[in-house]
Amino acid sequence: MKFDRKSRLAVRPPTPRAPGLLWVAAAALALGGCAVGPDFETPAAPATPDYLPGGALAPGVRRISAAAPAASPESWWRQFGSAKLAALIEEALVHNPDLQAASAAVRVAQANAAVQSASLFPSLTAGFAPTRQGNPKNTLDTPAASGSNVYSVHTAQVTVAYAPDVFGGVRRSIESAEALAENRVFQQRGVELTLAANVALAAVQEASLRAQIAVTRRMIHLQGDLLGVLQRQLRAGQIAEPDVLAQETAIAQARLLLPPLERQLDQQRNLLAALTGRFPSEGVAHTFDFSAFRGARPVPLVAPADLVRQRPDIRAAEANLRAANADVGVAIANRLPSITLTAQAGSSAAALGSLFTPGAAMWSLAGGVLQPIFDAGALKNRQIAAEAAFEQSSAQYRATLLVAFQNVADVLRALQADARSIAAAQAAEDSAARNIALIRKQIELGQMSLPILLAAQQAYLQTSLARVQAQASRYANTIALMQALGGGWWNRTAPAPPPTRAAPTMTTTEKDSHVGLLDVEPT
Repeated sequence: MKFDRKSRLAVRPPTPRAPGLLWVAAAALALGGCAVGPDFETPAAPATPDYLPGGALAPGVRRISAAAPAASPESWWRQFGSAKLAALIEEALVHNPDLQAASAAVRVAQANAAVQSASLFPSLTAGFAPTRQGNPKNTLDTPAASGSNVYSVHTAQVTVAYAPDVFGGVRRSIESAEALAENRVFQQRGVELTLAANVALAAVQEASLRAQIAVTRRMIHLQGDLLGVLQRQLRAGQIAEPDVLAQETAIAQARLLLPPLERQLDQQRNLLAALTGRFPSEGVAHTFDFSAFRGARPVPLVAPADLVRQRPDIRAAEANLRAANADVGVAIANRLPSITLTAQAGSSAAALGSLFTPGAAMWSLAGGVLQPIFDAGALKNRQIAAEAAFEQSSAQYRATLLVAFQNVADVLRALQADARSIAAAQAAEDSAARNIALIRKQIELGQMSLPILLAAQQAYLQTSLARVQAQASRYANTIALMQALGGGWWNRTAPAPPPTRAAPTMTTTEKDSHVGLLDVEPT
């Protein structure tokens, strides 16, 4: 049965004509398959065909058809071709406490849904009640065979109680509880996706910091070489001492950049430890530089209509919408008659040995119908509140959709900008490097302008750092796109827990890593 969402009372029960339990049983059989309130309908996918105007894409992104959902990798972080990153993320998926808490929340919600489901079945209880009592001495009425006014009574009975779900209120409650359990499942998927993305981003940031430290140290080394040339020219009387002091100042200023970078690197290591469920003192075995992220394949871009089935936050919002829809039916059912059936059977005797003799048997059958008549509008307003809550959940679902599509569009634009930034930064760094090499030759020939030297050194350092940061931004936005598309959880199996946790081997050696362009296929 389907009912108008706007109706305040979707079902009007028939006037009982059969007395007692006969009518109760007939009503239960007649309406047992019905459930008041609106039936839930999955929201239609957005009609928008693309994420960006004109269907624009970004470098390293390719479209996939709706018929190929498996193209989204189950472990999307393996797209970067880093075994160390994959091992660290899969370790985090096992040991991270936030994910463990989300998993426990799923079990709580599923158990609560099972509790609601139990309401569809009769309850069976057994009881035994021995009593000792005394009547007034002047009374002649006593159940004791001896005629004594002090006697014992032993009562054993079994009670069966059943409340037929005539109007479907219990089934709507179960539907709501199951939807909330589904919501917790998708929230867990969202935590898992966010955790994997955070580990990958932390690894990329570590690689970026190592590259920035390496660039800064290379610049300091180059400045030191130039300082040596200037000092020789000072001893030869070719230049003045202020020129040497200016170069020493430039070296000192470059060295000032190292402590903040090293501090950030240490903090990234602490973050990776925390994300994998470790204390900072335990550390992480793996270190990351840009050379570890080669071989990334193009990111599969699903159609907008498929995004709504793959984003965990959209699925969680849909589950909330379904729960709110079911709550409307619960509120309607609460305004209708409730029916209870009760049966008791047992025996009662003064002597324990006579408890189960035929003469001690007793039984009863009872039925009841309860119809709210006056509650000052409480039940009506609860239904109004449930309908308003559904409208609220509907608006929240729509807002979640808009944010999801905005996320994808923003990252696609960012990747487009990253491609331009990397090309510009690489060209600027190459030009600055050639300029430095030319100035070095001029210095060795005794032809040097100090302002030009200092400006060239500063330009080389800034362009090198900009190239590193542009590369890190490209990796970070690639990760963000994978996260915005839902990751691939629908194809993913839970990772097996590692047998043991090896003690990390820490190293303080900073590798002068090669920083190349992201290895992806062109669009």
